Amino acid sequence: MLKTNLRVGITGAGVFGGYHAAKMIAHDQVDFVGIYDPVHPERAQKLANECGAKAVSSREELIEVADALIIASPATAHGRQGLDALNNGLHVLVEKPIATDLEIAREMVAVARSENLVLQVGHQERFVSKAIGLFDIQQAPKKIFAKRVCAFSERGIDVSVTLDLMIHDLDMITAMVGMMPIRTNATTLIGPSGGIDEATVCFGYQNGLEVELFASRMQEQPVRTMDIVYDAGQVHVDYLNKSIIHDTPFELNHEFANDPLAMDSLGASDNAFVDAVLNGNSTTVSGIDGARALALALEIDHQQLLAANIAV
Repeated sequence: MLKTNLRVGITGAGVFGGYHAAKMIAHDQVDFVGIYDPVHPERAQKLANECGAKAVSSREELIEVADALIIASPATAHGRQGLDALNNGLHVLVEKPIATDLEIAREMVAVARSENLVLQVGHQERFVSKAIGLFDIQQAPKKIFAKRVCAFSERGIDVSVTLDLMIHDLDMITAMVGMMPIRTNATTLIGPSGGIDEATVCFGYQNGLEVELFASRMQEQPVRTMDIVYDAGQVHVDYLNKSIIHDTPFELNHEFANDPLAMDSLGASDNAFVDAVLNGNSTTVSGIDGARALALALEIDHQQLLAANIAV
């Protein structure tokens, strides 16, 4: 029997589009059939030339020749492009967030389920946490604090900092604890983007777990850390420097920086997607996972809108 490769197209020729294109070109079970960028067609053409691929003039043309679509467009386009691809029978890997509208995210999940299509969301930090062994800990955490900050830039400001940065931690914590919070208290700040550029949220859970998350696009030094408190001790993870400090009895991987899942988490995500499509394995970060993280992020942003209306 001849080996059948997966025909993959990419929408969005920015930084992440380039990363995904490199992974698709290198994958021996993928045929990279084209890239589309309606805003920057010159970037699509440049990337296509570098990868030996084709820059197409429309998403319809890309959908026509592909089995699967990787969506690396601006976040506000994720839901519309993802739903369109799924409705046309394509498997979808969409960068985070899954969408900016929860109803569209739910519809994406429903279409993928009814049509037996793979829908994966690009929460790459999930693979780093897996390499550490955080998902193998049997003891329930008591407290979690996560901080994710960076300097301001024009990239990603089509959405709030919750949808741009904090959503990584929203996904990881939901995956670790296996439940949604019953109480949310958020404060947000409007920044240079004109939208929410800093947010602090406290979650309370039915089992007594307390979670505090902080995200900002207005800090000079980048930070990506998580502290998890258990009855047995405390775990400190630095996702930026790929290091871990803990005083627990848990068998965590201190050398996770050398694990392929952490060394190239985007590549691990892409490989998991191709494997799920070709071999029928469960996707690592499902559409439902992405929708849960989105629901929490939108709830945080909604509290900002409520506060603004009360102030008026």
